[in-house]
Amino acid sequence: MLARREEMDAILSWFKAHPGLTGAILVGSLVLAAVYAVLIYVAIARMSPDYFTRSDTTPGGWRSRHPLLRVVALVTKNLVGVLLVVMGILMLVLPGQGILTLLIGISLLDFPGKRELERRIVGLSAVHTAINKIRSRAGQPPMVLP
Repeated sequence: MLARREEMDAILSWFKAHPGLTGAILVGSLVLAAVYAVLIYVAIARMSPDYFTRSDTTPGGWRSRHPLLRVVALVTKNLVGVLLVVMGILMLVLPGQGILTLLIGISLLDFPGKRELERRIVGLSAVHTAINKIRSRAGQPPMVLP
């Protein structure tokens, strides 16, 4: 118990010794949290209401472009998806929109069984309610579930 108290005292001393850096970290964290909240809001509001019920996946504009562009876009999309999945897992125990972040990250990834996993997550009543609340505020119709 004494070691833990000493560790906390050391951390608090460091914060007191570096007020400028501590303030910059705090402001940066708040700005990133606000930007991230806006991005989640926009992503959910722009999602098609039948996204989770349709079985066909129509190719997007980037899929019909130059093969190199297609590969770069696919790799970038999957890297962002992995980053969001990791952040979502962390947000399950830290402050943030963990489940919604996981859902958006999974939607960006390409792997077998993705659609079923998405449907199971969005089928959770708390997740479905949160998504429809965001869509309602954005003036969008509610999400249709299978």
